[in-house]
Amino acid sequence: MIGLAHGVPESTIKAMTNASTFDYIYFGATHMLTGYDHILFLIGIVFFISNYFDIIKFITAFTIAHCITLIFATFYGITASAYLVDAVIAFSVIYKGFENLDGFKKYFSTQAPNLVLMVFIFGLIHGFGLSTKLQEVAIATGVNLSALQILSFNVGVEFGQIAVLILVFLITKIIKRELFNRMAKFINWALVVAGTFLLIFQLYGYFTENSHQHSSYIEAEEIHNKQHKHEVEHEHVQPRTH
Repeated sequence: MIGLAHGVPESTIKAMTNASTFDYIYFGATHMLTGYDHILFLIGIVFFISNYFDIIKFITAFTIAHCITLIFATFYGITASAYLVDAVIAFSVIYKGFENLDGFKKYFSTQAPNLVLMVFIFGLIHGFGLSTKLQEVAIATGVNLSALQILSFNVGVEFGQIAVLILVFLITKIIKRELFNRMAKFINWALVVAGTFLLIFQLYGYFTENSHQHSSYIEAEEIHNKQHKHEVEHEHVQPRTH
């Protein structure tokens, strides 16, 4: 279930048992490169920005934010349901696509919230998602994460993020401006749809997981009650000795 919740292959989970510091850099980079929810949000941020200063501003806010929660939440063992955290990350994808479509003006007749602030807030959630994943894998493998391993994983995430940003930037430069403008609406709606799908998937996983845990608790209670009833009945049928 850990691998499903965060997209971590079983091979990586096993490899982390005896991983070196450099291995954690690799793990962080590959997770970012295969983290479709993180990539979708990054696309929503930079794909439709032509001003270099704005790109640097938004990515800096996002990077600082996810570094804060990734490092400190992992170091202090702060965690939450992976499904719920990933559900909020999915919502961030929906939000960015909706904001890019100028949805706040069209549907609510109001200005969108400050984008740098929202990117920073969602960056905190993305970092918390990365932290939750790292902690759950560490627990599954019995690894006590050191500060160096946490920092190394964070460095790897940054390398992966840079690779994604370079790829997105190159794509935006290859696409001609006229075609890009025609594609923009479709791509943003695709972000909203993809984010909605991910949100439903994560919420389904959360409620299914809780349902299984509740069923297991009820079964355990029933077994305990049956055992207790049997013990009581056994005491009653035992012959009395004088």
